[in-house]
This record gives sequence, structure tokens and C-alpha cells, in this order.
Amino acid sequence: MINRLALFDCDGTLVDSQANICVAMEHCFDQARLIPPDRAAIRRIVGLSLPQALAELLPDADAALHHALADDYKRAFHALRGKGLVDEPLFEGIAEAIEALDADGWLLGVATGKSDRGLALCLEHHGLKHRFVTLQTADRHPSKPHPAMIEAAIAEAGASPETTVMIGDTSFDMLMGRAAEAHALGVAWGYHAPEELSVAGAHRIAHEPAAIPMHLKEFA
Repeated sequence: MINRLALFDCDGTLVDSQANICVAMEHCFDQARLIPPDRAAIRRIVGLSLPQALAELLPDADAALHHALADDYKRAFHALRGKGLVDEPLFEGIAEAIEALDADGWLLGVATGKSDRGLALCLEHHGLKHRFVTLQTADRHPSKPHPAMIEAAIAEAGASPETTVMIGDTSFDMLMGRAAEAHALGVAWGYHAPEELSVAGAHRIAHEPAAIPMHLKEFA
């Protein structure tokens, strides 16, 4: 039997983490005496691995600066966490959607631009870590939209591309899903507009978390 796998992005799909990301990004630009991007630009790169995200924000800078800024970003984020200032609330209805999928026999996973540590802390905080059979992060894979995260998740879960759905809020998630030959379900409450998700290859768009289980019935 081939398992069915529902693979979630984290930031912008499971949790609303934009405030933390924007503050840490602004801090690392300030440390380098650079003018920080506006927050709309920062939200657009959520989901990419840090060096690639910074390359998008500073396309004329060299890789050394991108990596230096990425290190400063990590330090800023860790400092926020140490002060108890990291707030990553679940989007309303996500916990119920996860429970419904679990009850329906779907295996669940995460494919995210977060680090292993950041993802583990987020899921543990919300009491959700036990729900997921595979966790794929930027620590061990190329940045989205490369399909490596999905391919590893499929292998770990005993699924197949035909029985896997990538669920995410950005065009990077949709492109990654398509590159892995999986189904791609966009969500409308994150950081890219639904129209962009459709252009990037979303097969369907969920406009609220409660709609996710219904859409997945259409895929498998």
C-alpha cells in the first residue's frame, strides 16, 4: 500500500511568523549599516533558505555578504527567542484541519525554510510535533523551489508523488510541488496572493484551513 502524504509549509501556512522574521531581518540589515527592505519585500521571501532570501533582497551584493547577513539574522532571531519575544501563532483552524487529516489516514509532514531547531521549537510549542512523520528543513536541503525536501519526505513516509500534496502559501511551495510531480495546494492566508499561487502551478486554492481536508479528497 502506498501512503498518502500531506506535506505542509510552516511559516505563512501553519503559523503566522511574519513579525519575528521582519524584526530579525531589519536587525541584520541595521548591523551591516544597510537600509532594511520594507516589510512587504521581506514577506515575499519567506520560505526561501536564508542565503537565497538575502540574494533576492540584495541581488547586487556578493555571496559573502549574503552569508554574513544570514548569520546575523540567526543571531537576532535567537536573541528574540531568548527574550521570550518570538510569537508564532497557529492560524485559526489549522489544528482542526491537521486533526481531520490525521483521522482520515493521511500521513503528515513539514517542508520548510526554517532550521531543524526552529521548526522543532515551533511544533513543540503548539503540541503538534507528534502529528508529523517527516520533517524537512533548510538545514539539510537546497532552498525551495528545488524538490529535494518533497522527494526526501516521500521516501521517508513511503508515499509517492501521485499520493503527495504540497500545501503552502507561496509560489516557492507551488513550484516545489510541481517540480516533485506532486499535487500543489495553495493557501490564501499567507504571504503570496492566491493569483500568484495559481500562476506558479497550484492545482487548487484553499481559502480557509477548514477547506484543506475537502481539497485533499479531490487529490487522493
